[in-house]
Amino acid sequence: MDSLLLRPFSFFPCRSSPGSRRGCYMPSQYLIRKTSNITVGCSVEDLKWGPVNHIFGHTDRKLVHRRTNELSHLNAASRHPSGSKSEASRWKSALTSLNAFYRFSRPHTVIGTITSIISVSLLAVESLTDISPSFLTGLLEAVIAALFMNIYIVGLNQVYDIEIDKVNKPNLPLASGEYSLRTGVAVILTSAAMSFGVAWVVGSLPLFWALFISFILGTAYSVNLPFLRWKRFAVVAAVCILAVRAVVVQLAFFLHMQTFVFRRSVSFSRPLIFATAFMSFFSVVIALFKDIPDIEGDRIYGIRSFSVRLGQKRVFWICVCLLEMAYSVAMVIGATSSCIWSKFVTVLGHAVLASILWKRARSLDLMSKAAITSFYMFIWKLFYAEYLLIPLVR
Repeated sequence: MDSLLLRPFSFFPCRSSPGSRRGCYMPSQYLIRKTSNITVGCSVEDLKWGPVNHIFGHTDRKLVHRRTNELSHLNAASRHPSGSKSEASRWKSALTSLNAFYRFSRPHTVIGTITSIISVSLLAVESLTDISPSFLTGLLEAVIAALFMNIYIVGLNQVYDIEIDKVNKPNLPLASGEYSLRTGVAVILTSAAMSFGVAWVVGSLPLFWALFISFILGTAYSVNLPFLRWKRFAVVAAVCILAVRAVVVQLAFFLHMQTFVFRRSVSFSRPLIFATAFMSFFSVVIALFKDIPDIEGDRIYGIRSFSVRLGQKRVFWICVCLLEMAYSVAMVIGATSSCIWSKFVTVLGHAVLASILWKRARSLDLMSKAAITSFYMFIWKLFYAEYLLIPLVR
């Protein structure tokens, strides 16, 4: 014990004693007891290992360093969970917002818009040399402008159908409360402004008219004003969808590529006429079928769709028969083609799609809303598949 105490207190004054050449007087026991009760608080910054305080032993320095490191680790550990939690919550919030916007934009219509514009644009290509940077630029401009307009149209419909969607589609952002009405309005107004802004920058007259007609018909379809809200009337609603999906998309975007991008004169080719006629059938089917899963909410809020007036089963089989007729006509047109590979692909492709449609329709449970909704999404997949076949018609 004495040897341990001597080292820390060797700084006391030393005087020579008769019995030794050099010696030190020991501090009193009172002083030792007092100093042993002193608690020293220090940090690494306070410790200077110079000649003055060399009296601290190696063991003491290791103890101070270890204690300081332990405190540093504890502070880091206490900060780390909150930082990770904050970072995780930010990512979760961003993903939630992105998912809400994804559902608000109605992704099946977005995919339909993209595939239709690409397919129709390819109809204007006469040789491989036409697929150039100017073609890709013109295609990208058309797709971006159309996507913004698509979000405006489907978003406007949700703004005016909040109460109906609470019954028919409660997972949509406005109906579920994820989006406030103010947020929904801000998104659709921004989308419309961006769509027309892109058209103005591009300067293509066919592109502008495609967007303007879609804007007018989409607004008249949904807005609840006198003489508007055309979705209440089954025939008028079907005409609106047919005009946009079958006529405006086919003709206007084809003319955008033909006259604005390629600088060629207007000409309506055989594939373009086929695409317009076939998609007229398909657009009518989509207009009729989209109301089959929504019959409950439409009936409550006075939307006189064909499904409400004629019944789900009858409208379902009308849609299936219209599509089968369209596929039959497509096979006849494909068979009359002078191009061997086009004849083979179009006949075989439409025969396969018609067979799949008929087989799935016969196995559908019309009493299940989930099954009907799934079949409606299947109709959209057939829609995408047709736009893959259209550029191959020659």
